[in-house]
Amino acid sequence: MKKLTTALALFAMCFVSCKKEIKTETITEKDSDTVKTEQAEAEPVLDSAAQMKAWQAYATPGNPHKLMADEVGTWNCDMTFWSEANGKPEKAASVAVIRMILGGRYQEADYKGTMMGQPFEGKSTLAYNNASQEYTTTFIDNMGTGMMVAMGKYDEKTKSMELKGEMVNPLNGKKTPYREVYTIVDPTTRKMEMFDTKNGTEYKSMEIIMKKK
Repeated sequence: MKKLTTALALFAMCFVSCKKEIKTETITEKDSDTVKTEQAEAEPVLDSAAQMKAWQAYATPGNPHKLMADEVGTWNCDMTFWSEANGKPEKAASVAVIRMILGGRYQEADYKGTMMGQPFEGKSTLAYNNASQEYTTTFIDNMGTGMMVAMGKYDEKTKSMELKGEMVNPLNGKKTPYREVYTIVDPTTRKMEMFDTKNGTEYKSMEIIMKKK
């Protein structure tokens, strides 16, 4: 009986030892896979000259910035609004003064006019990110306390830019998607259309026809 107990004890020790070795090997394999994955996902290391070249390309205005610079000047804006699909349109008017800032890298526009019988002021910025190759637009005004931010790309064939973003509905505090389509009609005419979503359905909520003075 003593011999049997001793044999069982040795077997148990051997089993535990083997199990630890298997567990150790498994962890080692996982760690090895993790290292390989991290190495595969690691970004290539650039030398200082290549880094400088990349930053210069990122910071240098290009053709998209020239497109924005073509709009520098004063524009009369004929504005139409709809509160719902097929709703009654409401009209407003404003004047936009557009300029390029920070060495021609960004476009800034100031809007002043009258909306719903009240003085209206707004400010927009437009940027083209050389790295991501997309446009970003922001808009703030004195009719609220939020900022609208949308991003998108320019289509040379249609001469239009489609930008998508989210805005907070002040009636319920929830975020809802919106879409802008900005079209270069001709050298002195621009059209901006905004589409909101209500009850899961998109509808045209605003149109601005801009005429350069």
